[in-house]
Amino acid sequence: MAADLPAASPRESGPTPPTEQHHDIDVDAEELSKHADDPPAGRISVQRRWIRAALPMAALLCIVCAALAGWLGFRAWQSHQLSAAHARSVQVARQGALNLTTIDYSRVDADVQRILDSSTGRFRDDFQNRSQPFIDVVKQAQSKSEGAITEAALESTSGDSAQVLVSLAVKTWAAGTQQDIKSWRMRIQVQNTADGAKVSNVEFVP
Repeated sequence: MAADLPAASPRESGPTPPTEQHHDIDVDAEELSKHADDPPAGRISVQRRWIRAALPMAALLCIVCAALAGWLGFRAWQSHQLSAAHARSVQVARQGALNLTTIDYSRVDADVQRILDSSTGRFRDDFQNRSQPFIDVVKQAQSKSEGAITEAALESTSGDSAQVLVSLAVKTWAAGTQQDIKSWRMRIQVQNTADGAKVSNVEFVP
């Protein structure tokens, strides 16, 4: 009969890894998981250099954009001012043409004074010198004239003056005569003065 063998001790059934070793492995895995998505140090350095280089460029771009916006705004304002000046010259020429062609013997003194007030330079001086004989003729003939603008346009500009072409239909009549209507064309010079824009010369155009 075989002898009974002693039972194997738990230690002799095979080595079992220590519990502490499993714990160490788990900790290392967690640390690796935390830093798995971290960029390499070289990439961080490149990104920082790019940011440092981009900031001055962005600031310069903002300055350029602001300067461009200011320049465009100034050009728009300048264009608006020029358009307003042109429109003012045309309006002064239109009114000057109406003043010259709308004369009534019953109020001719006021009509002549209106022409003088809206004119300047040599034209005003010449008209003033001839105004009294003109008033006398109008009163004696009991004549009337009435102008109506049919067209007016800026022809040219030079410094602080402008030339405007004005077309009119002028009705005239006198005591004992029939009414007559004629078409007139004038080239009117408008000059900017300290008192505003005024008529400085008038030419009749065929």
